Amino acid sequence: MKTSGNTVFISGGSAGIGFAFAKKLSAAGNKVIINGRSEERLQNAVKELDNAFAIQGDLSVEADRIKIAKELAEKFPEVNIVINNAGAAILNDLSDTANNAAEKAFQEINTNYLSIIDFTRLVLPNLLQQEEAAIVNVTSIAAFRSNKYLPTYSASKAALHSYTQGLRITYEEQSNLNIFEIYPPLVNTDFSAEIGGANGIAPSEVADELLLGLENNQFDILVGDSKKFSDRV
Repeated sequence: MKTSGNTVFISGGSAGIGFAFAKKLSAAGNKVIINGRSEERLQNAVKELDNAFAIQGDLSVEADRIKIAKELAEKFPEVNIVINNAGAAILNDLSDTANNAAEKAFQEINTNYLSIIDFTRLVLPNLLQQEEAAIVNVTSIAAFRSNKYLPTYSASKAALHSYTQGLRITYEEQSNLNIFEIYPPLVNTDFSAEIGGANGIAPSEVADELLLGLENNQFDILVGDSKKFSDRV
């Protein structure tokens, strides 16, 4: 699909991978709407972008999802790409019986999976009206390879991966709507600092792969070490 002249909504777009997406897409000639929980952080990010706007809100909260979807429909009805990037990851030691593993898992499942399903439901009617549209779900290498530090985060990304495949099958005959999935490995962001993010790749590398994947209609976009798992995709 085209990689310029789009109007793109990016959740979690004020920092990390989301902000790298915003910078790359803005520089390529797209209108960008970034979303996040912190108004201050959003406004600071918008100042670094061209043709960019911000919508504050927490997509893990139902009332905010509805508000954001309504604002998009009213102010930016031309939105044709939605990037579901916002996420939550919590260190969760399953061997610690005093650790409330289920509570942490609930937060991750709600943010990384259930909220995306609901927000997609809210924005799909508008996307289906566009001449060319796309949904991009940001999963992770963790969808294929869990570990002792983030077992429930990995499970939430595996769930999102399965949902994305189902969504793609559902709309495979809808020629104007494409469903993409991008699989970052460990990335050097504040989000991943607790789990050794400093050893990860740059967010810009993920953004480069996204634009290349969009341009080539490569619906499964593997990045860095995730390419080692291509036979599972």
